[in-house]
Amino acid sequence: MATTIMVVDDSRIMRNTVKGVFSGLGMACVFIEADNGEEAMVQLDMYPVDLVLLDWNMPKLSGIEFLKKVRAMEKHKNLPIIMVTSEAAKFNVIEALKNGATDYITKPINLDLFKEKITKLPLFKAYRR
Repeated sequence: MATTIMVVDDSRIMRNTVKGVFSGLGMACVFIEADNGEEAMVQLDMYPVDLVLLDWNMPKLSGIEFLKKVRAMEKHKNLPIIMVTSEAAKFNVIEALKNGATDYITKPINLDLFKEKITKLPLFKAYRR
């Protein structure tokens, strides 16, 4: 059964880049895309999602606001959410982790680091080397 990954980023190029990383790792995934946090909230209600990859800076509802809303929902309290963002300041990382982010990856994406963080997640244990 394929893993369902929601990629939330207002940049189509970035969404495609993230999807390409999973293809390169040979992971069987189904992708749901959203270009802002508001759209992502709707998608999250419509589909079962195994992992969210979330940008910080987006229109309508930012990544950090999305994170806070999702973490306030009992049914999503254990959903892995990884921030994938250009916000690299230490206080941003701390704020995201404090608000329930599972992990934090800065852009531009380092492929080795991305793979390392993704394969740490229990749902990708088969891809660890």
